[in-house]
Amino acid sequence: MGKIGLIAGAGELPLEFARSAKQAGEEVFVFAVKDVAKDIFSDTAVKVYWVSVGDYARLVFILLKERVKKIAFLGKFKKEVLEKNPGDKEWQSFVKELPNRMDYTILDKATSVLSKIGVEVVSPICYLKHLFPEEGILTKNVSSPEVLKNMEFGYEIARKIADIDIGQTIIVKNKSIVAVEAMEGTDSTIERGFKVGGEGCVMIKSARSNQDMRWDVPTVGLKTMEQLISNKYAGLAIQSGKMYLLNKEEFIKKADEYGILIKVF
Repeated sequence: MGKIGLIAGAGELPLEFARSAKQAGEEVFVFAVKDVAKDIFSDTAVKVYWVSVGDYARLVFILLKERVKKIAFLGKFKKEVLEKNPGDKEWQSFVKELPNRMDYTILDKATSVLSKIGVEVVSPICYLKHLFPEEGILTKNVSSPEVLKNMEFGYEIARKIADIDIGQTIIVKNKSIVAVEAMEGTDSTIERGFKVGGEGCVMIKSARSNQDMRWDVPTVGLKTMEQLISNKYAGLAIQSGKMYLLNKEEFIKKADEYGILIKVF
């Protein structure tokens, strides 16, 4: 098919993409972010380049040298890395031109810059459709009316909070908002929910209404489930068609083992 680049952050999703793209006949060039991504691409990538967040000029040079014309962004990136890394002169100029540091602002600017050198930021969905879960209750535990009521109560709230780019996760208990995700990320929000609300909280994760699937597809996986288990959660609600579920069979098996209800809206 051709060449495709991957800017890889943390988590399992970048590797899943690299595998699927390779199976589809793509030559995968990975740009793994230092101190963020894992060293796990040797069997799936043609080449792996380790880059810092601020390696603006070097990234552009490599893309042009390798004649990579399309690229995907996948994996978690902490905004703290953006704040702490001064980067090269080109990166400093990029950051200075940003009107704010919201996720979509940064990604939209990066997409625009890459397009000017002939590199298209593409949606990874065509390689990852198998990760979208079906609607409905996925677990054996289907008879928890209180958990389902908390999910119904929180789902629209979660969507609104996602739409104003605060975060994609909220924690609910007894039809009250216990915690809202901000810069700290989902795992820390789960922990904070338990500290405030105790046992039996429900996590709800939603995409934005205008979610740009090229840049940012919310994801849950085994690490999420481990956090829910260790913090004694009662349920997890996620959104269909706009969210990846990694290691689905094991994920659901763990949820059933610990009595955590999973619903896909």
